[in-house]
Amino acid sequence: MLNIVLFGPPGAGKGTQSQFLIEKFGLIHLSTGDIFRRNIKEGTELGKLAQSYMNQGKLVPDEVTINMLKAELEKYPDSKGFIFDGFPRTQAQAKALDALLKEKNTSITRMIALEVPEEELKRRLADRAVTSGRLDDVDPEVIQKRIDVYMDETLPVKSYYENQNKYCGINGVGAIEEVTKRLLDEINTLI
Repeated sequence: MLNIVLFGPPGAGKGTQSQFLIEKFGLIHLSTGDIFRRNIKEGTELGKLAQSYMNQGKLVPDEVTINMLKAELEKYPDSKGFIFDGFPRTQAQAKALDALLKEKNTSITRMIALEVPEEELKRRLADRAVTSGRLDDVDPEVIQKRIDVYMDETLPVKSYYENQNKYCGINGVGAIEEVTKRLLDEINTLI
């Protein structure tokens, strides 16, 4: 199996690039945000539990998130692999994901980070606010807060995968096609 953690700050292009990788390699895209929204909308037990934490302004505990991911993985027993988008966000989540994948006799193949300078991220997010109407991309203070949270809380996951020799950073600046080529060049070394 080819299991990729697509990593990078808000505005790095993870969503755009995921689509190319899904089509090229036949992978299943697992976005924790999408999984949360679907479970909540469908009123699943895990969705109700997640919603109860969110209603209190709390983060959904890792155990609930992992259980949702586990349920998603079980839907695709014959998958060629997965792209994990938005997860893991902490080293504890990375360890939990490793344990979950080990149960399935697989593991993360590579964490690939789209590396983009902060000023470019701010420009992209401001542009995205105009083109897609995303409210979380409108306010420069909110954009800065999202980037700061990524740098402080999520970026440390990089060292977890570096210690396993599974981390690869690629230049995320340039035309979409150029970034896609860099991603494909890296993934082609894995298969």
